[in-house]
Amino acid sequence: MEETFRQYYELKQQQKQIEQQLETLRNVIIAYCNGNPAGELQAGDYQAKIIVQERREYDDARLFDVLPEADMWRLLSKSDASKVASVVKLNLLSEETLRGTYTNKSVQTLQVKRV
Repeated sequence: MEETFRQYYELKQQQKQIEQQLETLRNVIIAYCNGNPAGELQAGDYQAKIIVQERREYDDARLFDVLPEADMWRLLSKSDASKVASVVKLNLLSEETLRGTYTNKSVQTLQVKRV
């Protein structure tokens, strides 16, 4: 069992290092792409592209205030955007009701592919 623990620990350490390296490389690539008017670059056989997504961040207090029933809060438990979207799709809440309960946040995602 000690060997299993050791191996797990070492892999987690490697994972942390890889995630740090990926974050550093991601920031460098995004900086290069943001310097390009098209938001994308190609280098050799690889293409990098920035995709901007709009995400909602809900204010828990405001969201709770617009819920038609306090019991609905249990469905959401906290203002998770995907859960709120599901409640809207089920017609339990309307987009109109949700106005003022969230802010839009732009998130840049990086896509690198082999061409």
